[in-house]
Amino acid sequence: MHNITKTCLNFITNPRYLISSKKPNSLTKTKMANMVAKLVFIPAPGLGHIMSTIEIAKLFVNRDQRFSITVLVIKPPSSSSGSTITTYIESLAKNNTDRISFVELPQQEIAPPSDSKGPLASYNEFIKSHCKYVKNIVAEMISETGSGQVAGFVIDMFCTCMIDVANEFDVPTYAFFTSNAAFLGFRFFIQTLNDERNQDVVELSNSDTEITVPTFVKPMPTKVFPTVVQTRETVDFVLSGARRLREVKAIIVNSFLEVETHAIESLSADNTIPPVYPVGPILNLEGGGKPLDDDLIKWLDNQPPSTVVLLCFGSMGSFDEVQVKEIARALEQSGVRFVWALRKPPPDKKSRAPIDYEDFGVVLPEGFLERTVGIGKVIGWAPQVAVLGHRAVGGFVSHCRWNSLLESLWFGVPVATWPMYAEQQINAFEMVVELGLSVEIKLDYKKDSFIPMGESVVVPAEEIESGIKRLMEDDLVRAKVKKMSEKSRLTVLEGGSSYAYFGSLIQDLITNIS
Repeated sequence: MHNITKTCLNFITNPRYLISSKKPNSLTKTKMANMVAKLVFIPAPGLGHIMSTIEIAKLFVNRDQRFSITVLVIKPPSSSSGSTITTYIESLAKNNTDRISFVELPQQEIAPPSDSKGPLASYNEFIKSHCKYVKNIVAEMISETGSGQVAGFVIDMFCTCMIDVANEFDVPTYAFFTSNAAFLGFRFFIQTLNDERNQDVVELSNSDTEITVPTFVKPMPTKVFPTVVQTRETVDFVLSGARRLREVKAIIVNSFLEVETHAIESLSADNTIPPVYPVGPILNLEGGGKPLDDDLIKWLDNQPPSTVVLLCFGSMGSFDEVQVKEIARALEQSGVRFVWALRKPPPDKKSRAPIDYEDFGVVLPEGFLERTVGIGKVIGWAPQVAVLGHRAVGGFVSHCRWNSLLESLWFGVPVATWPMYAEQQINAFEMVVELGLSVEIKLDYKKDSFIPMGESVVVPAEEIESGIKRLMEDDLVRAKVKKMSEKSRLTVLEGGSSYAYFGSLIQDLITNIS
């Protein structure tokens, strides 16, 4: 038996994951088959978080006919209106599917103040302001007779205040962790350092050293610690979130055993952490928003297989003019075919989301578009999944959001790392150093619109060019990524580890109402 399969079976037969050893009798079986288990999903108001939540909701209803899901949608603060997120949320209400319904929560007219406690504390308060609406909706769901029982809340990792609402109804809470298992372990580790070992984690985060984190095999340099643990104003956000995650019944992780074997083993062996169900990769392969431009499809169709590099930095990623010119110089000097999703920095401090340029010529080097007309395409917002899935694409310069990395593995496209915000530096470290599944442009670059840290370092063209060339020429990394791509597709099928974990999760949820 393959070691991975053995490990998976060991975890699932671990007492922490076993629900009951008794076999149900025929009467119990009939009763369980006829019951309706209602789940309340509460995603955070971020595009990646909402999309992942909807995909796992679909997985539940497709896998087991007993589930009925209500997704309670928190709209982003009004300053984000008109963004991709808002447009996507508005489309959800029109697309209620069989056994999945969407309810937009009301929003307070006056948002919590954002100047006194900082943006992350304000974000927490913003999420918390929706608790009363959730409570009212769930009370109504429970009072409906003959429509099934509420089996659990499935909350986003940034919505832990909703645990209190679930507790009021005596309903178990499951956290959906949209990042990876290794970073989940990092969050618990930082909290343990602070609470149990009296370690000053802000001081540690700002030191130049390496530290052993249980969910990583390789020592982790503190330079890749997220910005959020580097300041006194923001570290409490991480610590309180980790403390609350310990209160849930289980944690669902968008990862899979084959890619994060050590991290998942480490979490599963720690009895101070709730059981972890790695059920990924959970991906929205249909994309969201506008489809691929016909002109771009035609251009990609005319390129040789695996020769094009996609540069895309997510819904929040943008660079100032100096850095844009360095990227342009690197692309031109490398001679590599490319598709570059170039976004304009937010027009003001209130709106943190980038926008599209009306004219790329105002920011690119003079003559760049003319000189690269045959080998590259500069576009605005990119339908990332559609581009990554095209046979012409053979490399991806990415900000290392976990969803993006899972998509790259799914399509077998190697990544050159250029992290920007949130936990992306840790994701980059894991992919390059820990797993050998990516090449490095940068591991520790930081540009966080929520936590301004002064001027970002400008990455020179030579460094970018070198990373892009390694990306396209490193056959060892490419072969490892292709192999992991096959595993990522098999794990979600019957007989795969994620399929088995998901089955155990379903059993866990059903026992809450049986």
